[in-house]
Amino acid sequence: MNKHLEQLIEISNLDKDIDALEPKIELKRSELDKTIRSKESKNLQSLQLEEEKKDLKLQVSRNDQTLKDINAKLENIHKKISEVRSERELKALNVEEEIAKEQCTQANIEIERLDKELDHKTDLQKSLQSDINELDKIIKSLEGKVNEEIQIIKDEQQKIFSQKQKLIVKMDQKLIGFYEKVRKWAKNSSVVPVRKQACGGCFIRINDRVYTEIIQSNDIITCPHCGRILYIEETK
Repeated sequence: MNKHLEQLIEISNLDKDIDALEPKIELKRSELDKTIRSKESKNLQSLQLEEEKKDLKLQVSRNDQTLKDINAKLENIHKKISEVRSERELKALNVEEEIAKEQCTQANIEIERLDKELDHKTDLQKSLQSDINELDKIIKSLEGKVNEEIQIIKDEQQKIFSQKQKLIVKMDQKLIGFYEKVRKWAKNSSVVPVRKQACGGCFIRINDRVYTEIIQSNDIITCPHCGRILYIEETK
């Protein structure tokens, strides 16, 4: 195996080691992120309740205005009754009065219902706020621990990255450019071994001519099917 191919395999392995640490970072953050999402969800619920309360208060206000209008109407009816001159007119006013009183009763019942609903939503908000405060404590507790653990992983990543940079300096820059071009789409399967005469990336069989080139040539050989960089694993 030529020196350039050995370097590509080494740098590919370092990239794999760097990327392999990313899931560890995500895992460390998972509990914290879950708690943060729970808090955000409860905050959203509280805001929705606040909007619902505004609508209920508006309905209460409308019913209060209805009551004022009905009371004004009743006063006017009572005034007319005191000035009534016929039995027929009195009966008509009495009917109008009964209707107004019924409307007044219904408005009061609706206000009572709305007030109960307002109280219920306020209680829900208080419960949510209590949960949010508790989640805040958990988040603060987790943040310090998680950030510390993540920093250890990032330090490890940086250490491997430094090894990669030292290797890159020694390598042919055109070769590095080619490798990075392949890595853009192949990710951590940019440099793969040939196994049972098949590409270790796309798993398609390589013809005898190309397979022989990989074994015998000192050049960098790529898979004719997918373009990944190929090598033959050394037997121990």
